[in-house]
Amino acid sequence: MTAVAPTRAEVERILREVITSILPGLPPEAVTGGRHLRDLGADSVDRVEIIIAVTVRLGVDVPLSTFSDTPDIDRMVDQLVEASRR
Repeated sequence: MTAVAPTRAEVERILREVITSILPGLPPEAVTGGRHLRDLGADSVDRVEIIIAVTVRLGVDVPLSTFSDTPDIDRMVDQLVEASRR
C-alpha cells in the first residue's frame, strides 16, 4: 500500500506548527507565504531544526541544501510537496 502524499494545506499546517514550536513567541498568523524564516526571527540553527522537523513529520528525505536558496515559506511548501510526491 502506497502512502498518500499530503496536500499543500497539510504541508502548510505542519510547517506552521513546526515553526511556532521552534520559535515559541511567534504567533501562527505571522507565518505567511511571502516571508522568509529569517524574517520570522529564525537564526541558522533554527532554520535547520525547522527543516529537519518538517521533513521527519512528512516522512520525506530531502537534502538540507535543497532549501539553501529558498526565498520564502511558499517556495518551501512547494519543495516539500514535490518531495512528498516522489
